[in-house]
Amino acid sequence: MNLFYCLSFLSLLFWDGAIATPDYHERLVLHPLPPSSLLASFDFRSNASLSSFEQQHFRFFPRSLGQILQHAKTRELHLRFSTGRWDAESWGARPWDGAREGGTGVELWAWVEAKTAEEAFARWITLTNALSGLFCASLNFIDSTRTTRPVMTFEPAGDHSRSALANLHLLHGTLPREVVCTENLTPFLKLLPCKGKAGISTLLDGHKLFDASWQSMAIDVRPVCPNDGSKCVVEMGQTVDMVLDIERSKRPRDNPIPRPSPREELLCDTSKPYSSDDACYPVDVSNGQPWSLTEVFGRPIKGRCLSTDCEGQASDSVCIEVPRQREVYTSAGTEEHKHQNGNSRCFAFPDSSDFEMFVPEQISNIRSPLKQPLLHAERSFTGHGQERGGVQTLLTNPSSTSPVEFIYLESLPWFMKPYLHTLKAQIAGQISQPSDIIKDIYYRPALDRRRGTQLEIRMSVPAASIVTLTYDFEKAILRYTEYPPDANRGFDVAPAVIRLTSNNTSGPVYLRTTSLLLPLPTPDFSMPYNVIILTSTVMALAFGSIFNLLVRRFVGADEVEGYDLGRIKAMIRSRVVILRDKFLRREKKIQ
Repeated sequence: MNLFYCLSFLSLLFWDGAIATPDYHERLVLHPLPPSSLLASFDFRSNASLSSFEQQHFRFFPRSLGQILQHAKTRELHLRFSTGRWDAESWGARPWDGAREGGTGVELWAWVEAKTAEEAFARWITLTNALSGLFCASLNFIDSTRTTRPVMTFEPAGDHSRSALANLHLLHGTLPREVVCTENLTPFLKLLPCKGKAGISTLLDGHKLFDASWQSMAIDVRPVCPNDGSKCVVEMGQTVDMVLDIERSKRPRDNPIPRPSPREELLCDTSKPYSSDDACYPVDVSNGQPWSLTEVFGRPIKGRCLSTDCEGQASDSVCIEVPRQREVYTSAGTEEHKHQNGNSRCFAFPDSSDFEMFVPEQISNIRSPLKQPLLHAERSFTGHGQERGGVQTLLTNPSSTSPVEFIYLESLPWFMKPYLHTLKAQIAGQISQPSDIIKDIYYRPALDRRRGTQLEIRMSVPAASIVTLTYDFEKAILRYTEYPPDANRGFDVAPAVIRLTSNNTSGPVYLRTTSLLLPLPTPDFSMPYNVIILTSTVMALAFGSIFNLLVRRFVGADEVEGYDLGRIKAMIRSRVVILRDKFLRREKKIQ
């Protein structure tokens, strides 16, 4: 992924010199991943001068979002929509070093200008409500119980003056249960200048994006002031990253049901010791598998969308990272530019023509190098029972030479109350434990139904070591009106956020753990139903009987008009005689 991270670094340098940058730029980076996946990273950048932004003179910067930020006094905004799990063991390091990735569901943090914390929270609520309507998401559910104020984890990505920083308040909120769908993608595309009708955004189809193994949509708004003293700009970055399964994406939409391939068509790795006629381990075919943009995304790129460089020339809109031995075919009229590392190439295509890329099948042992992550993190629940539990986080440092320092942030719901005295950090496989693993702790306890728990830990992991971070917690009992409709499913706990402080990269490095599902003591909700049914039955019987006695009129038999008692007696006698005669006839026949 050398091209991806090189382009990330160059783009940061490029945008810092904001006086010479174009107002809009977009780029798509494709990188095949093992065993049969494709990482597609869409990057959109829109700039507006600070003076025009304050005067609401918008050109490429979306007016709908700009007015929300001005009304809520938001100076910097970061919004994330994410689903799936990033497989670091197979796919390597995260795109953009995790800086444009959020936890499962929706994650939002912003710097709001205010004089007091109460005023900042009021503007934060205004911001979440407005963004909820803009992106068709449940951001209005980010209330005080889901809002934290991180102290060490996040730092401003924009350029703010010292006087402005004194009045900026950082607020952070998560919705791990939020389901990201097409309703969030459509307003995301509406913020682009071409609205998804031209450029690389034409490949963003909801059927493909939300069928990916992992996907993340990010929106970042920050002020950028060049070092040369030129005018500041407000930069908006929109990023979409997804990992597509090539075989799954190539299925036709009219017949998407997977069907098993015949045995003679299976590609098995015979070097495995358990390989036999009954066991087949699939071969890594990510480098040799053929694919095209139309097969993977369902359509080609529909022309170019305002993407030019500083001199007005067509810039490279699509880049792919494959070995130089791998052939890549593109549409006519496309300009190809190969990178010096030999594993990447970029393409610039005309404005009006469609762009198609085809990568034929080619068996080669040469693969594009994968950047390995600096830290691995896995989090899970421990313990059993409905009263107490525990959290265990495994932090692995793959480097054999240097330790890793980072900040660990936990945002826990108010009904999950940790015991801080049980917090322990131990190195696996060592009897004598060092005392400097945890360097600093910031703890903000929860208040019932008012705010959640915030726990920030500055710690380090020695080289080639695994640190186990554990703590115990107590489960609170909720009111029956506070349970969701699917109460027995459990409650989602937001992923932990990790920011590496000791890294040699150009920007911050973030990673998130997976979210957790917390089971709480759940009452038997069928009992109220049974009580309601039983009470209703008793009430119906009692009411019916009393109503009958009050409304019905009782009279004597001789008072009824047309009533003949002798006639009724004669009819009964005749019926009895008929039945007796039939019975006697049957006995005679039997004799």
